[in-house]
Amino acid sequence: MADLDDQKRLEELARKYLKGIISPAEQLEFDRWFADQAAQPAPSETDLTESKHRDELLNRIHAEAGIRTIHRLWPRIAVAASVILAISAGGYFLLHQSQPAQQVVEIKKQDIEPGRNRATLTLANGQQIVLIKGLNGKLAQQGNATISVNAGQAIAYEATAAKNSTVEYNTLTTVRGEQSPYPLVLADGTKAWLNAASSITFPTAFNGKDRVVKITGEVYFEVAHNEKLPFKVEARGQIIEDIGTTFNVNAYADEPATKTTLISGIIKINNKLLKPGQEGTGDNVQIKNVDTEGATAWKNGYFLFDDESLESILRKVSRWYDVEIIYPNGRKITDGFLGSINRYSKVSQVLALLEETGHVRFKIDGKKIKVTNK
Repeated sequence: MADLDDQKRLEELARKYLKGIISPAEQLEFDRWFADQAAQPAPSETDLTESKHRDELLNRIHAEAGIRTIHRLWPRIAVAASVILAISAGGYFLLHQSQPAQQVVEIKKQDIEPGRNRATLTLANGQQIVLIKGLNGKLAQQGNATISVNAGQAIAYEATAAKNSTVEYNTLTTVRGEQSPYPLVLADGTKAWLNAASSITFPTAFNGKDRVVKITGEVYFEVAHNEKLPFKVEARGQIIEDIGTTFNVNAYADEPATKTTLISGIIKINNKLLKPGQEGTGDNVQIKNVDTEGATAWKNGYFLFDDESLESILRKVSRWYDVEIIYPNGRKITDGFLGSINRYSKVSQVLALLEETGHVRFKIDGKKIKVTNK
């Protein structure tokens, strides 16, 4: 049992390291483990057999607890000499040391740049304004609302409309391969950030009994709370009501279900109450505790995979790099991946790190990425 406890402790330290939340004492413990293993001889056949038995036991315990073991990026912790910490391209994963060198070469024959900071604002009259970094000053007048970019930091609506005046609706949109260059500040002070292939439709002023916006894709909100004027988000089967909060909504049509992750404050989703650190999934709102960092990583400029299936990871890659993912053999890898990488890396760098596991290969063909199992 001591060996099992050691493995669980090492996995815990690795997760903390990858998420950047490891303490100095834990970092020292982690470093000492790698230093100790580097000084040991290669494992014998008997060691490998014992390791296999330990792995099977660990997998069985995880399965009974409902935890999906991370095979791909956490291979055989007990065979320590075969595990290295690889740091490259601004990202890091736990990888297996033995892999064919030609894997990386194949995907580097072609490459794809990451997405860009750009969005399109469509006014009520159909006029479109392309938003990029570096804009400043007044952009347009929409009824009694002035639209401007404040010091290149945010696109802001300042409403001077009197009550009962006509309210017009605008839409901010990103396509695949785009992310909003700065937050949208609504007339009430609420901020919204858009991920790739997303949109938010909103009024130029809030003059009714509540504040309602509609979104598609993925949007991160920092809501300006007003208990007399509830803020609501309509998103693919969910109605999210703010009770003073910061939250992320993932409502992509190609995802299994809409997920709303609460960062701070309190929200209601379809009348079910969520607290910070909880996530509500689907129309019937299944609530569970989560690490919120995974939901907000895109906004902070990186990918974070924590026991995430390859299919889920590649959906993110597809949207951000504007590529088509093809599985020629029809078989998809569902085991969990653990790792992090800068969102502004080229696609070959992301794929190379996934290939290092030795269980999957990629081939870039124009704007298509072909996936095969090894």
